[in-house]
Amino acid sequence: MAQRSSSSRMRTKIKGGHMSQLHSYRAPWGRSLKLMTLFGSVILIGIPLFSLSAPPDEKTARLIMLGIPLTILIGVLLFIIRSYELENGALKIRRLLWRTVIDLGALQDIEIKPNAMAGSIRTFGNGGFFSFSGLFKNKELGSYRAFVTDPRQCIVLRFPNRVIVVSPDRQNEFVAIVKDAVFKTRS
Repeated sequence: MAQRSSSSRMRTKIKGGHMSQLHSYRAPWGRSLKLMTLFGSVILIGIPLFSLSAPPDEKTARLIMLGIPLTILIGVLLFIIRSYELENGALKIRRLLWRTVIDLGALQDIEIKPNAMAGSIRTFGNGGFFSFSGLFKNKELGSYRAFVTDPRQCIVLRFPNRVIVVSPDRQNEFVAIVKDAVFKTRS
């Protein structure tokens, strides 16, 4: 019988190393993400509030100061990482309105690497406003795609042609389930 954990939802049992069960993992925010999101939010909410004090004859400036920051805030919020799910041989990253699905079939290696993002340069994406997501590069990993909420609690997934970094809670369980589901089916 499947057991329930307080932060894990389960549907069916794993049979023969196949990941048919839904495992859900929280996406806890690290301190740096909390601080950067707070700072960015204060600025993007503060500018529209400040615009309300603009003279009434400055309608264009007021609209720009209201519209641009709020558009940025809403746009970035859409890419928030809400949780991670493992099911049917895939990693699903839950966003605000959709899931990004990564097929684990070609996975070559998975490891817990707490500071995998250290020394990274963002080449495209979000560097800490509701998430660290997009394309990054550092000496150790080379180019990689991040779906991270805590850069000090990373898991690195290596595929033949790409590297992905995530940061779910219960990392040991996450890695064990992926290894069991992906590598045992190849034996």
